Amino acid sequence: MNNLIAEKLIIAVSSRALFDLDESHTIFENDGVNAYCNHQVENEDVPLNPGVAFGLVKKLLALNGHNLTNPRVEVVLLSRNSADTGLRIFNSIKHHQLDIERAAFTSGESTHPYISAFGTHLFLSAEAEDVRKVLEAGFAAATILPSSATSSAFPNSQSQLRIAFDGDAVLFSDESERIYKQNGLEAFNGNEVMAAKQPMLGGPFKNFLAMLHQIQLEYPADKSPIRTALITARAVPAHERVIRTLRAWNIRIDEALFLGGKDKGVFLKAFGADIFFDDQQKHCESARQHVATGHVPHGVANE
Repeated sequence: MNNLIAEKLIIAVSSRALFDLDESHTIFENDGVNAYCNHQVENEDVPLNPGVAFGLVKKLLALNGHNLTNPRVEVVLLSRNSADTGLRIFNSIKHHQLDIERAAFTSGESTHPYISAFGTHLFLSAEAEDVRKVLEAGFAAATILPSSATSSAFPNSQSQLRIAFDGDAVLFSDESERIYKQNGLEAFNGNEVMAAKQPMLGGPFKNFLAMLHQIQLEYPADKSPIRTALITARAVPAHERVIRTLRAWNIRIDEALFLGGKDKGVFLKAFGADIFFDDQQKHCESARQHVATGHVPHGVANE
């Protein structure tokens, strides 16, 4: 590895994605903002339990331990709390020994304007409205979904960070998916065969995958602390365009599963994903039975 300081992978996470704030949010919805604020202040020394994104964040921050002189990941907290109620969030970060130093508290306003200012590559939030606005601005973002598995099940038992992606409308644009939606599977396959050597345009998660790839290049392939997977409903003959697109991007993907419409959940469990990103709710419902899941409300499936 050279001596130049490489660009950091910057992840922005909301407080409700990082910690379990269900009880506090229920108080907010039932009793209003004042009751919520009082509850947070009264319990500011009571650490919050981990949320759905907690395990992923811990593994991302652990990547910095591989090279202390050149940390490659930064996690930023973006919260709709006020600074006053956010003190409990900071105390919980300290309690759980998370290396998070930067934060923005917006007192109920959307946090999305700060995504660009922080140079964010990925935004994880429980607020679907914020996620949509971030995607519209051209950044990778996902709504973290409640999982049927307990938070203690995340991350997986191995130290390697494992991230899985859907293809169309996530890593790739939704151009091909639109053909499928409008004209069916036969037209979709016909288009992909004709365009097999024409790389697809990038989707909202292309740059995030590219950043992961850059970190992977700093290690021998068999010793990488990151492993990625493409888990797509595509099958033969629509596979070739995917392979050639990744080749044209010069981006490595470690595993590729072409499932031909099979349920994705069990395959994600077999891969041991720390998180999976998909644009379609039905696939997210299957995935969240087994792994932490982020819904990407982008493309034709979400119009």
